[in-house]
Amino acid sequence: MNIAPLDREATLEDLWEYEAPAELIDGKIVPVTGTQFGPGNAAFRIRLSLYIHAQSRGGGHAISEGVRFVLQTPRTQAFLPDVAWFVGEVTDHEVVYGAPALAVEVRSAGDYGLTAEREMKLKRSLYFAAGAQVVWDVDVLREGWIRAYHAHDPENPVVFHRGEVADAEPAVPGWRFQVDELFR
Repeated sequence: MNIAPLDREATLEDLWEYEAPAELIDGKIVPVTGTQFGPGNAAFRIRLSLYIHAQSRGGGHAISEGVRFVLQTPRTQAFLPDVAWFVGEVTDHEVVYGAPALAVEVRSAGDYGLTAEREMKLKRSLYFAAGAQVVWDVDVLREGWIRAYHAHDPENPVVFHRGEVADAEPAVPGWRFQVDELFR
C-alpha cells in the first residue's frame, strides 16, 4: 500500500486536498494508480451488465470506477471501487455517501502477494462494517475467477470460475454474470 505521508491520521479534508486519485483507508491516504487493459475492460463489462440490469429491473444504480464512496465506520473511509451497485439516493455531488450493496474490486498487476491480500481483506472488512452486503474480488490476470465475499460469512467466499455464472445475491437480486464475459 503506497501511503501518502502525514504526521497524523488523515481526514476527508486531507483527501479532498490530495491532488491525485486516492482513497482514505483506516486513517491513511492511499494513492490509486491506473490499471491495465484487461482489468479495466473486465470492470467495464461488469458495470455494463449491472447497468442493463438496472434499466430492465430497477432496484439500484450501476456506478463505475472513479466515483468515490464515503463510508461511515468507526473511522470515516473513502473508497473508489472499480464497480459498485448502490441502492440509496444518488445526487449530482462528486461523492456518494453510504456503502454500496455490492463493491467490485478488480485486481491489477500489483494486487498479488501476502501484503496485497492483507490490504484487500482490510478493505473488505471496512466495506462490510459500513453496510455492504457483497464484495467481489475479481482476478482476470492470473486465475480467472470471481470471489464473492458476503457480509454474513466474510471469511468463506463463493468462488466462480470460467464457464460458470456468478451472482451477487442478496446485494443485486436476480442479477447474473457469466464469468467468461470478463475475458471477451
